Amino acid sequence: MNTKRHRKAKRRLFEPSVWPTWCLVGLAWCIARLPLTWIEKLGGVVGRLMQRFAASRRVITETNIARCFPELDTPAQQAMVRRVFEQVSIGALELMVPWLAPHRDLSARFTLEGVEHLHAAHRQGRGVILVGGHFAVMDAISQPLSELGIIDVMYRFNKNPVWEWLQVQGRRRYFEGVIEREDTRQTLRRLKQGRVIWYAADQDYGKKHSVFAPFFGINAATIVATQRFARLNNSPVLLMRQTRHPGMTWTITFSPIVGDFPSGDDLADATRMNRLLEAEIRLYPDQYLWLHKRFKTRPEGEPPFYPRKS
Repeated sequence: MNTKRHRKAKRRLFEPSVWPTWCLVGLAWCIARLPLTWIEKLGGVVGRLMQRFAASRRVITETNIARCFPELDTPAQQAMVRRVFEQVSIGALELMVPWLAPHRDLSARFTLEGVEHLHAAHRQGRGVILVGGHFAVMDAISQPLSELGIIDVMYRFNKNPVWEWLQVQGRRRYFEGVIEREDTRQTLRRLKQGRVIWYAADQDYGKKHSVFAPFFGINAATIVATQRFARLNNSPVLLMRQTRHPGMTWTITFSPIVGDFPSGDDLADATRMNRLLEAEIRLYPDQYLWLHKRFKTRPEGEPPFYPRKS
């Protein structure tokens, strides 16, 4: 862990420059206490406003969907763009419930599928790598996952000290281990202790520690950490998908253990993981974070994927 970076963020928690963020946290505290159906409707409204006014994110989303779903005509693509903004916005509001209103018991609203695969992997005693994706549903599933008692979570450091504090403290309510993604020593230590490490391996972190592997038919910079962690500790790997249904109920689905993984070939392994993740995304494509520049890094000689102003 970069302790110097975290100490600096802690010192900045109450500087005037972050007071507007604290105001947003106060608003989020109120939203977290609304009826869930109100949160769902409010998220839809926020999503439509974002689509209209967040021009750069709209262009990114439209580009991603046009390139990844060429089989859809333009009206269908635009309809998916609208749903993506709505679903992502609902997800941003609903995650405030576990972070800022942890007393609310949502357990009756969750269904877990394939949890026997997770238990089988855990019984091997070599830790488990639980690969997720940046779905519209994220931390809303903290309560049912924490009740399994074996899962730690990786996260990405946020430069805003208030959001960094909020995401870490919010997750520590549920998970014994909350590990910054660059803290590889802590990740390996927890795997060796037999813990399950949940993390998302589907964003573009540049060429370093990545290979270009197909994702929706497009070469995407794909990190190789999954196979390398699995190889270092001989840990089994499986995938998890979380899905939101109308009326604010959720399903968490665990895949069977990915067999014969890793293979020793980083490109082949990255291609396989992308293919598995793509299959999960295609089940509910509007519940994926298409607002992210997933294809920003290009192979040598390829033109930029996104318009310059995005």
